Amino acid sequence: MPIEQRGVDTVPEAERTSGPRDLVSILLGSNLCLGVIVFGWLPVSFGLGLWASVTSVITGTLLGVVVTAPLALISLRTATNLSTSSGAFFGVRGRLVGSVVGLLLSLGYTALTLWVGGDVVVGTLARLVGLPTGGATHTVVYALLAAGTAVAAVYGYRLLLRLSKALAVGMTLLLALGLLAYAGDFTTGPVPDTPYLLGSFWPTWLLSAVAAGLSGPVAFITLLGDYTRYVSPARHSGRSVLGATCLGLLVGLLVPQLFGTVTALAARGGLDYAGPLVAASPAWYLVPLLLAATAGSVGNAGLMLYSMGLDLDAILPGATRTRATLVVAGVATAFVFLGHFTSDAQTAMTSFVLLLTAIGTPWAVITLIGHVRCAGRYDPEALQVHNRRARGGRYWFSAGWHPRATVSWAIGAGVGLAAVSTPLYEGPLLALTGGIDCSFVLSGAVGGALYATLTPGRTAAGEEAAHEGASADADTPPDGEASPGGTRAARGPEGRPEAAPGAVPVARDGAGA
Repeated sequence: MPIEQRGVDTVPEAERTSGPRDLVSILLGSNLCLGVIVFGWLPVSFGLGLWASVTSVITGTLLGVVVTAPLALISLRTATNLSTSSGAFFGVRGRLVGSVVGLLLSLGYTALTLWVGGDVVVGTLARLVGLPTGGATHTVVYALLAAGTAVAAVYGYRLLLRLSKALAVGMTLLLALGLLAYAGDFTTGPVPDTPYLLGSFWPTWLLSAVAAGLSGPVAFITLLGDYTRYVSPARHSGRSVLGATCLGLLVGLLVPQLFGTVTALAARGGLDYAGPLVAASPAWYLVPLLLAATAGSVGNAGLMLYSMGLDLDAILPGATRTRATLVVAGVATAFVFLGHFTSDAQTAMTSFVLLLTAIGTPWAVITLIGHVRCAGRYDPEALQVHNRRARGGRYWFSAGWHPRATVSWAIGAGVGLAAVSTPLYEGPLLALTGGIDCSFVLSGAVGGALYATLTPGRTAAGEEAAHEGASADADTPPDGEASPGGTRAARGPEGRPEAAPGAVPVARDGAGA
């Protein structure tokens, strides 16, 4: 199988051969891994019992899917990834906001998957063959998992899709065996000596709904387009793509997370998950557990790393996707070591997901508002201006940025960070919310409301473009709305778009050529 050469340029119609079933396969198979399973442990570590954990996870996941799944329809229309697509609303340079958010999300989840998977691999091998469990062993195991992940990510979408299809079947069987393996020790009550993390039931339940439930779909706000850009709208309807995305997210997240909740209660894993999980496993399940830890980790982290490579490729147009992927693989591996040797798992996970949810939610809301306003009509060629090191086009706005969209996101993210409650940091707005973390609600509501208010009647963006003289057509629809007849950019070496008529090439430092 050849290595994928395509980065964030427009995918030609001939290559858009995936369908809704592939979306379900990739969202299910890639998420049946310990990096997602461990989120089912979080409610237990917060002091919740079975039913409180289950209801909080399901509630948060359902809410997250409602907000996240429609984003899949954008790349169905643009034939590029979501960060690049957001240039229709943030500007061809302003879409770097989405690239940075996506890079941070993928980086954290990649590191988490390798971290948890590696710990289970080491613990399982220690029981099977007496392998030492010191720092040197963890270093070697992390490095091997990271190497396998990098290979899968470099080869790209086609290999990851095949791997996900195999994992959808194999991991389902392994998890079913796991339920049998841990059934004898299962209990519905909370783990002893694990009090409510926030002191009382409802604040802790709400924290669980956000940290363990909502965070799962939010992790995909920039990833969904990596898959739907390979689906042709000429052969598959938006309704079928949206339905497949909802199904894939719901099943792909709830199955592993609820497995994590059940096994955490069975293993009495209040303070840690990987260690008690291995210790409570019957001998006959150790080999299946080892397979789940290795294959699942490579499948999930491979997709995250693939997305990271695309986001870095979008930030640095001079890089190729392959080089960008190898760079972020090294960075993610470094974060694994940092997390293992310096951080507490519960504190690191909770703080990470809450902070990035607060930052990512307003970007997703603004992008969805823009998509609704433009009725799903985009100019794919104009979205590629920054990748061509050019300027101009209908999404140029003001020097490549849409100031009102960017400011709306920044204020929304700032409000979210000021309302967040993590073990490491508590925002000043918590006093107004009774100590309950409402960061994702406030960040999304404030960012979306500001964007809708600052760009009334779809006129603001069009006026800015006309003022800058950047639009090639005086009748360009405002707020990033494009006529349905946009043409695709020609591609140069390594799949990169070449400059098209009407776009002015610029030098690497942004100066006019």
